[in-house]
Amino acid sequence: MRTILIILRKEFLQIFRNKAMIPLIFFLPIIQLLILSNAATYEIKNIKFNVVDFDQSHFSRELISKFTASNYFVLNNVSFSVENSEESFKRNQSKLIIHIPKDFEKNFRSAGLSEIQLIINAEDGSAAGIINNYASNIIRQFNIDKGLESYVKADPIPVINVNYANWYNPELDYKTYMVPGILVVLVTMIGAFLSGMNVVKEKEIGTIEQLNVTPIKKYQFIIGKLLPFWIIGMGELLFGLILGILIFKIPLLGNPLVIFMLASVYLVVVLGMGLLISTLTDTQQQAMFIAWFFLILFILMGGVFTPVESMPQWAQTIAFFNPVARFNSAMRMIMLKGSGLKDVLPAFYFFVVYGIALMSLAVWRYRKTE
Repeated sequence: MRTILIILRKEFLQIFRNKAMIPLIFFLPIIQLLILSNAATYEIKNIKFNVVDFDQSHFSRELISKFTASNYFVLNNVSFSVENSEESFKRNQSKLIIHIPKDFEKNFRSAGLSEIQLIINAEDGSAAGIINNYASNIIRQFNIDKGLESYVKADPIPVINVNYANWYNPELDYKTYMVPGILVVLVTMIGAFLSGMNVVKEKEIGTIEQLNVTPIKKYQFIIGKLLPFWIIGMGELLFGLILGILIFKIPLLGNPLVIFMLASVYLVVVLGMGLLISTLTDTQQQAMFIAWFFLILFILMGGVFTPVESMPQWAQTIAFFNPVARFNSAMRMIMLKGSGLKDVLPAFYFFVVYGIALMSLAVWRYRKTE
C-alpha cells in the first residue's frame, strides 16, 4: 500500500508541475461541454425558405404566415419562378421551396381537395427529413383549421381529441438529451488519452529503467499509474454534472450515488484500455493515434449522437460490447428517467468484467525488463 501511495504522489506531482497538462484536464472539458451541448443538436431553426405563389389568394398568404409565425422558418424570397428559386439552393441561401399552384383556394373550397408542392434541399438527408416533418405538421394543422372553418355553420364534425404528455423531457429540449451523453464523451476522452500517454511517457524520457530496477511489483505500478487519473475523471464528472444542472437545467431524477458507483467501474475500463495501449506503444504519438482510433469508433457507435436502435443489426451487435454505449444509456436512464441501481446492474456487471480483463492485460503486458 505504501508503495502505491508513493507512485500516486509522484504522478500527482508530475501532473501539476506540467503547465500544459492543467488546462487540458480542467479547462478544455468545461469549454467542450459548454460548446458541444449547444452545437450537438438535431433541432433545426431559422430554416430559410422561398415561396412560389401562383394563387396570390388569402389562403396562400395565410399558409405562408403559418410558416413564418413558427419558430423554425424564415422567409427568404417570394417569386413566380420555381427555376429561379432553385438557384438559391446552389448558393445555399434556402433549404425549402413552397410551390403553391393556381386555384389553390378555389379547389379547396369547391372540392375540399388542393395540392401544394414542397421542394427540399436533401443534400443533408437527416436535415431534409426534419424540415419535411416541420413543414408537414404546419400544413396538416392549416388543413384541419380550414376544414373546421368550412363546417362552422353545419353540424359539428366528429373529432378525436388527443391529449399527450412528454415523459422524461417535457419541454422537448435537446440539451436535456445531449448533455448526459457529452459528459460520457468527455470523461472517456480525458481518461483514455491521459492514461494512454502515461507509461509511454516514462519510456520516452528514460525513467522507465529506473522504475524497472526497483522492487515495485507490476500490479502496484499499474494501480499507481491508474489512480490519479481515476480521481481526476471522477472529479471531472462531478464538475460536469454540476455545470449541467446549474447552466443547462438538466434534471437529475435518479440517485447521484448510482451514477458515481457506475462511473467508478466505467473509469477502470477506460483507464485500463489507455494503460494497455500505453504498454504496447513506444511513443506518445503512437499511443494518441491508437487511442483515438478506438475512441472514435466507441463514441460514434455509442448512441451519443445517433440512437443505437437506428443502426444496422451488425452495428447494434458491436454496440452491445461497446462500454461507451452502456454508460451513455445508463447515464440517461438515471438522470432523465430516475432509474435505480437495479435497472443499471447489467451495465455494472459488464464494466466489472471488462475492467478486470483490461487491467489484467495491462499488468501482464507491462515488462519490467527491456
